[in-house]
Amino acid sequence: MIKYTDYESMIADGILKVVDTPNCVELMKREFIEYIVGESVTCAYPVLEIYSNPRKAMQGGFISAAFDNTFGALVYLATQKIEMATIDLCVNYHKPIFENDKLEVVVYIKSLGKTIINLVGEAYDKEKNLIATASTNMILLDRKAK
Repeated sequence: MIKYTDYESMIADGILKVVDTPNCVELMKREFIEYIVGESVTCAYPVLEIYSNPRKAMQGGFISAAFDNTFGALVYLATQKIEMATIDLCVNYHKPIFENDKLEVVVYIKSLGKTIINLVGEAYDKEKNLIATASTNMILLDRKAK
């Protein structure tokens, strides 16, 4: 098992190329935590006021976006292909997460085909309480990352 906890090591080893961070990722202020080669990615997202519903809990769409951003990172790292699309995304919400907490998202590859990748994920709060689970299918498109 090869594990990375910083971008610099992945760039040095040729696993990560220097690419612009997508706006959707910048908006959510993603913090990279860990990549286990070919298996999983862990990222954290602050629960900011702008992501909150009237109860001051993170709105479900932002939790879904955190999953989608993390799934995309894993697909890119595992395949070195930046051209991909989400086919479907199913999120189950188990409990709320509130402002000033941190949503930690861990995603895993279940099946890596030639064009379709099936992934699953879990999201936790700072106390490691399960907040949400997700599954997705993503499709690889034709072009490789440059």
